[in-house]
Amino acid sequence: MLRQHRRRRRGTTVAEPHTGSVRYRRALEHPALFSLDLSTGVPDPALLPHLGRALTSVTGATTPGSYLDEPVVPDLLAVLRADWPYAAEEFSITDGAMDAVDLAIQCFFRFGDRVIVEHATFPLLLDLLEAAGVEVVGVPMDGEGMLVEPLREALATPAVAVILQPRAQNPTGFSLTPSRGRALGEVLRASGTMIIEDDAAGSVASTAHVSLGEVVPEQTLHIRSFSKSHGPDLRLAALSGPHAMIGDMNARRQLGQGWSSRLLQHILLALLTDDAAVTRVAAARQEYQRRRDAVITALAEHDVVVAGNDGINLWVPVLDESAALVRLASQGIGVTPGRPFQVLPENGGYIRVTVAAVSSGAEELAGNIAVAAKAGRWTGGR
Repeated sequence: MLRQHRRRRRGTTVAEPHTGSVRYRRALEHPALFSLDLSTGVPDPALLPHLGRALTSVTGATTPGSYLDEPVVPDLLAVLRADWPYAAEEFSITDGAMDAVDLAIQCFFRFGDRVIVEHATFPLLLDLLEAAGVEVVGVPMDGEGMLVEPLREALATPAVAVILQPRAQNPTGFSLTPSRGRALGEVLRASGTMIIEDDAAGSVASTAHVSLGEVVPEQTLHIRSFSKSHGPDLRLAALSGPHAMIGDMNARRQLGQGWSSRLLQHILLALLTDDAAVTRVAAARQEYQRRRDAVITALAEHDVVVAGNDGINLWVPVLDESAALVRLASQGIGVTPGRPFQVLPENGGYIRVTVAAVSSGAEELAGNIAVAAKAGRWTGGR
C-alpha cells in the first residue's frame, strides 16, 4: 500500500518507494464490466493501420542476425530525423514511451531527487517516480502547457528533471504552444535542468510538433510513442537526446534486453513509409479530432465546459468525483477517476473520459456525462 505524506511546500509529494503501479491500477480498477468502457486510454483498433503489407515486407534480407548491429535500423533513423521537431544529436529505440522514461529514471535519477511534473499527469509516470523514491513536484498548466512562473518558483530549489507531455497531454488534452515552449525552454536553460518530453499521442495528435529541444537540445530527451498511431503491440518508441545521455541509456540497456527488436523496427519502418498506412494514420488523426470535438460540443450544450484541444481523452470537471463515477456506472458507462492523475490539491473533482471509440452517439453520451458531472454526494439525509 502506498504511504505518503505532503511537505509544507505546496505541490511536493514525498513517497516511500514501492514496486507496483499503485496509481495506475487505481485508475483502471473497476468493480464491474461496462457496456461502454471509456476508461482505458487506448486507441480504437478499427483506426490502426493494417499490418499485412508491412509484415510481408520483412524478409530474410532485412532480418538482423547479430548481437552487434546498431540499436536503430539505419533507414528508420533517416525517416525519424526527417520528421523530428528539432535537430537532435542522437537517437535510440525503446520498448514504448514508458520504457524510455523508466530507462531515464534508472540512468539519471537518484533517491531523494526532486522531479517536476505537470499537474495533472499520467498515473503510471507518478508510479515510476514514486517507486524510484524521488520527490515529485507538481506545476499547474493552462491551455498552452505548463505555466512559466510556477515552474520558475519550483526551480528555486534545484530539480534533476522536468517531465512533460508536449501535445495531447494525458489527461487534460492541452498542447504546448510555440511561444510557451520557448518561454519554458529559457527558464530551463538558466537552471540547467534535464527535460524529458513524452509525446505519447505521436502521429495521431492534431497539434503541431513543439519541443523544448528547439531551445535547449543539450538538455532535452524527446520521446515519441507509436502505440496510439500504429498499434500498442508494436511496443516501440523513438528517443532523441544529446550523445552522452543516449549513450548512457544504451549502455544501461546492455545490462538487460540490449536493444528493441530490429524486426519490429523494420515493421514500423514499413508502416511509416507505406502510402496506404500513412493515409490511414492521417485519417485516424482526423477522426479522433472529430470524435473529441463532437463530445465536447455536446457537453457544452449541457453547460459542461471541457478544456484542451487534442488527444483521445477528455478531462471533465465534476461536482463530486465518486458520485459521478457511480452515476455513470449505473448507466453502464466506465470512466477513469481523476484523483490518480493529480499531484496538487484540487477544489473540485475530475473524471477522464476516453473518446477514442465514440464513433457515434455523442449527444446521448454527453447527456449522461453532464448529469453525472452535476451529481452531488448522497449524505444519507431524509
